[in-house]
Amino acid sequence: MLTVVQIQALKPAARPYKVFDSDGLYLLVQPSGALLWRFRYRCCGIERKLSLGKFPDVTLSQARRKRDEAKGELEDGIDPVEEKRQKRLQAELAAKTTFGLVAEEYIQKMEREGRAPATIKKARWFLELLGVIAKRPLASITPHELLDVLKRVERRGHHETALRLRAFAGRVFRYGFATLRTERNPADILRGALIVPKVKHHAAIVEPQKVGELLRAIEDYKGRPETLYALRLAPQVFLRPGELRQAKWSEIDFAEKVWRVPAERMKMKQPHAVPLSRQVLFILQDLRSLSRSGEFLFPALHTTRRPLSDNTLNVALRRLGFEHDEMTSHGFRAMASTLLNESGLWHPDAIERALAHGERDRVRAAYHRGAHWAERVRMAQWWSDYLDQLRVGGKVIKAKFRERA
Repeated sequence: MLTVVQIQALKPAARPYKVFDSDGLYLLVQPSGALLWRFRYRCCGIERKLSLGKFPDVTLSQARRKRDEAKGELEDGIDPVEEKRQKRLQAELAAKTTFGLVAEEYIQKMEREGRAPATIKKARWFLELLGVIAKRPLASITPHELLDVLKRVERRGHHETALRLRAFAGRVFRYGFATLRTERNPADILRGALIVPKVKHHAAIVEPQKVGELLRAIEDYKGRPETLYALRLAPQVFLRPGELRQAKWSEIDFAEKVWRVPAERMKMKQPHAVPLSRQVLFILQDLRSLSRSGEFLFPALHTTRRPLSDNTLNVALRRLGFEHDEMTSHGFRAMASTLLNESGLWHPDAIERALAHGERDRVRAAYHRGAHWAERVRMAQWWSDYLDQLRVGGKVIKAKFRERA
């Protein structure tokens, strides 16, 4: 058996040579003077050699311990050379399968699926916030690591962002699981670990008398015509602010009296049809007669290639004297929902369909789209007539019966 003194006395030769220790362990002395530990063994009748490191980085005692571990693997039916190769491949794969790379691949998949540009932009922002773990192998990230990142965001008071960040990370891990890059999802373990902020509802005017005051104020708006017409349409068509301001003329069917919003612009990613009342058709025709050339109903100030900015309607409401805690552009939907339900005239499912609230059951959703269309057409006209009454200060309808579909 070798001793440390003997090893230190070894001299290089013109050709590599071996100096044996015991039980297959030996040193390979290179012409350069390098001393390399090797373990020679037989597996399935074939002689194999396992590299154990370089002396003195790997001491004599460490080399013997590594040899004994390899012998233990042999007794368990494991080939040490193959086991080492597999571990090296796994390490290389892990280095190429970082959270950042998998997340980027997932975002590119979202783009190919036609997800909205705003959704893609937000996903990239989430990835930027998760930069601390972006270079870590996906399969090696622990719940503690992810929680630390999320808690940093939470401690800055961004509770909603922290929750959305956990959800995004969870989607990346699920994608990694589906593509065989990880076997666990640490984001799932963290459900309930973050502060859930109190839900803040969009401010909305829902008292009929005040609705009339709002509608009269809109008619006195002195800003850009495009903004005025957007404000006029907002209470009429129940669309979300982004769905409204990005509207295109190609979506309006004047002959069929319907506005068809494509799926990619809808929150629920389902196409949505809006029946158009006489009043809405008049507003659209009037807008078309004075609009600049371009595809958007409400183009931006300096270019027809982009729609109004996302805060334009809220700024207009502030100019009209309605503060953010009183009325928002999203509040027009709450206004319609509240007053339509309180009227007692319409089936709740028809109102939900008009608001484009998603139905998880596809069969049920398909049935609702067909079953309530005729009622939605009548409801759209009734609603426009009712808004006209409120605007001119007419009587408030207080009926509590439901019109049959």
